[in-house]
Amino acid sequence: MPREKGDVDKNKAPAVPRPSSSVILVSPQNEILLLHRVQTSSSFASAHVFPGGNLSSQDGPLPPAEEHAVHEDSPAYRRGAIRELFEESGILLAKDRDSGKMLVVNEETREQGRRLIHQNKVTFTDWLKKQHANAEPDIDQLIPFTHWITPTNVPKRYTTQMYLYFMPLPINLDKKLLEELPAEGEREEIQVPSSDGGIEVTEAQFLPASEWLRRAKSAEIILFPPQFLLLHLTSGFLDQEPRSGASVEELEKRRAALVEFVHSGSPAWTEKYISPKMLKMSEDGRAVLALDEPGPELKGSGKRGESDRVVLVRFKKGSAREVNVAWKKDALKEGREGHSNL
Repeated sequence: MPREKGDVDKNKAPAVPRPSSSVILVSPQNEILLLHRVQTSSSFASAHVFPGGNLSSQDGPLPPAEEHAVHEDSPAYRRGAIRELFEESGILLAKDRDSGKMLVVNEETREQGRRLIHQNKVTFTDWLKKQHANAEPDIDQLIPFTHWITPTNVPKRYTTQMYLYFMPLPINLDKKLLEELPAEGEREEIQVPSSDGGIEVTEAQFLPASEWLRRAKSAEIILFPPQFLLLHLTSGFLDQEPRSGASVEELEKRRAALVEFVHSGSPAWTEKYISPKMLKMSEDGRAVLALDEPGPELKGSGKRGESDRVVLVRFKKGSAREVNVAWKKDALKEGREGHSNL
């Protein structure tokens, strides 16, 4: 990547990446949740991002940072993803450990809880226990979908596990008898995302992945390469025609195709480790980022990234613009850089 203000001195050892996790949350209508980060944020300022953040001690123990295992999917990464989702958007993904049923907590209680957790007045785990003795984060439904490690030329580095999570589809009453539904007071209300009051997030919204991509391409929002690539891949399955009015069966079919794709490839997308690396400059002056290497921390681990695609991006004043995805073989052909979209 091009050197920008704030990049590390090449003579200094790169910063140790901090463990973090993010959730690509898919709504009942197969839309994706993005958060608009505040302008004063120390990372991804003013950008739209997936819910997520750094792991904390309440998420569970991690191996020492110098070990390869610290980058592996684990319960700590999963608990951190669900905790951060709750803090940043108010959406709670928790279940009864015994019955497996999703935990139903009204909006007012959720809002009070996320504030207390963010202020470190209570841990996420303790707050869940107060709601229900057997409550626990619904970590089993998280599907790994790439792991990203910040390049060494950036002062703040992260080792970030990305997950997919599918919220329940709308109930098809034509195929489900009404008497099978839970009692009115036990039904889970529709969880509507909201900002955290401007602490870290100014807006939280579900939109089709294709609409987020359109807004980024028209410079209405900022998407960095990880978010752009994953939205690009997700959109190819969830945003097929018809874009609206699809049946529950069709929504489920699209989800199943996405899950099949996530588990495909060599390595599978569930196992890809990506540390973007400058490959070349395109004819229009954008950086062409290779995605095939996992970064120096995972050298010799056998981990690999994505070898067929590249991301094109123009970095300017800490922001990312004109982001796009291309086949690597096309991006390397003279005269075609930046023009071969997937």
